[in-house]
Amino acid sequence: MEWHACLDEYEKLVIRMTTPRVVIDNAVCPTATLVKVDSARRDGILLDAVQVLTDLNLSIKKAYISSDGQWFMDVFHVTDLNGNKLTDESVISYIEQSLEASFHDKSHEFNGLTALELTGTDRVGLLSEVFAVLADLQCDVVDAKLWTHNGRIASLIFVKDCKSGSPINDSQQIDRIEARLRNILRGDNDIRSVRTSVSLDVTHTDRRLHQMMFADRDYEKQPVLKCAVDSPVMVTVQNWAERGYSVMNVQCKDRAKLLFDVVCTLTDMQYVVFHATINTAEDKAYMEFYIRHTDGTPISSEAEKQRVIQCLRAAIERRASNGVRLELCIPDRQGLLAFVTRTFRENGLNVTRTEISTTRDTALNVFYVSDAIGNVADPEIIESVRQKIGLGNLKVKELPLVYHGKTVREEQAVGVGGAVLLSLGSLVRRNLYNLGLIKSYS
Repeated sequence: MEWHACLDEYEKLVIRMTTPRVVIDNAVCPTATLVKVDSARRDGILLDAVQVLTDLNLSIKKAYISSDGQWFMDVFHVTDLNGNKLTDESVISYIEQSLEASFHDKSHEFNGLTALELTGTDRVGLLSEVFAVLADLQCDVVDAKLWTHNGRIASLIFVKDCKSGSPINDSQQIDRIEARLRNILRGDNDIRSVRTSVSLDVTHTDRRLHQMMFADRDYEKQPVLKCAVDSPVMVTVQNWAERGYSVMNVQCKDRAKLLFDVVCTLTDMQYVVFHATINTAEDKAYMEFYIRHTDGTPISSEAEKQRVIQCLRAAIERRASNGVRLELCIPDRQGLLAFVTRTFRENGLNVTRTEISTTRDTALNVFYVSDAIGNVADPEIIESVRQKIGLGNLKVKELPLVYHGKTVREEQAVGVGGAVLLSLGSLVRRNLYNLGLIKSYS
């Protein structure tokens, strides 16, 4: 580390003490890469560390967390999404630099864009109406995320002006956008449920979505769409009076970014994690947290305990993969999202979650869809939608467990004269036909 000439020895010592020390080890564990973080304890340090790892789409298989006193020590066992140890030196270097530089902030990635925040009551076709309005108002959607939970929606949409490619700064245009979107979100006639805002400075998108849904109190509401749940979320909270901790245990299906969702919610609820153990076995996750309020006190009442349980369940369920996962990869054009989501709506498909991004003029979008009442979408309808949008553009990448208890993926069949790509939709329909569940798959 190079020091500025004006720094005295005390200032150098303070920097050494407060800068996290990161060690990445591939030798200790045969199945995972160990990421060790040591640092002076500060507010939010655990969330920052977990955020760096999850933003790289790394899977945290185990973790040991301790921050008693004034020192913070973490050990994370991580793999890539394929379950492999980390071998890419550029990824390893990025983790080290991000963790050591007081952690990485991704909000700068949306510089030059206008952020729209929407919350309201979910309904079939809502996303289609939102994108139609934005297209009509000459707003180019560059990036977006939408979550639904318990009949509520929260969405962050990053837009720019179609003609100039610049952020939308004109106050009259912003007022028009907000007014049109507010009318759409007010479809349930509940004015209190509607919220739109425009911001040029947005925090981490996933954390912001959690904050929006938490502020909307989605955890108190009953689900409107009855989506099938293949693994319940179990949360218990007990007080350890002798040590002044509240002990929280979570057991649920393991998935990507699970630890981030839990730690993010605890942090925003003003709890501090002093110790934690995270373990995964097969597709299950087991987490134990020793927490206190930021003022150092444990949970003080049964009502507060129940609120923590409600909020943690909601945080885990918001990102649950309900429905069929569809991936769209296609050259971007104005009105593309309005067309795609309108096609979903016209075929009775409801979007339960989506992630939209644009890279080098190519739209890379993920949609989770169900039928209008939250059940698994009919495979024939999925195939019909794919044909309208383009079989090569819209692909099925993940199916719920109801499809014979396993994921069916697109396969490639090679024959004389070249390769023939079999669509996953056709494979699903063929399987349902063989089981006698549909009359034809042709």
